[in-house]
Amino acid sequence: MTMPDQEVTVTRTVTVALPPQLAFELSTGRMTEFWPGTHSIGASPMTAIVVEPRAGGRWFERGQDGSECPWGQVSVWDPPGRLVLLWQIGLDWQYDPALQTDVEVTFTGEAAGGTRVDLRHGHLERFGAGTEQARAVFDSPDGWTGILDSLVAAAEKA
Repeated sequence: MTMPDQEVTVTRTVTVALPPQLAFELSTGRMTEFWPGTHSIGASPMTAIVVEPRAGGRWFERGQDGSECPWGQVSVWDPPGRLVLLWQIGLDWQYDPALQTDVEVTFTGEAAGGTRVDLRHGHLERFGAGTEQARAVFDSPDGWTGILDSLVAAAEKA
């Protein structure tokens, strides 16, 4: 059981076969290439995921019909080392502007080449009574593990 003042997080680390700058660019400017098409909340089928390249920028999906469905916003934009996105999607898979959990991603070059990508999805306790459900979803194979595995695969093709 989670204590009320305890931050709840899910963390993952992968290594991609790209230098930090290219890993950052793939993770932000080309997110559509690795994000599962099943992980969409818009009414129209998803054609693109957009991360506006600046603090305060929007993070959203674009549908086939041109509609935009917000997911959150960019909190920190510090290429090529760090990105923080505010996740504002509730457990009902709808955009919730009052909800703010954070997805922090750091990109660290490795001596042997490639980049270590560390992801930390924090403040899941902000889901309130759904905290444990949120942790289970983001900690599952269909959560951040699968998304980062897809990032690794996309980096190998880049």
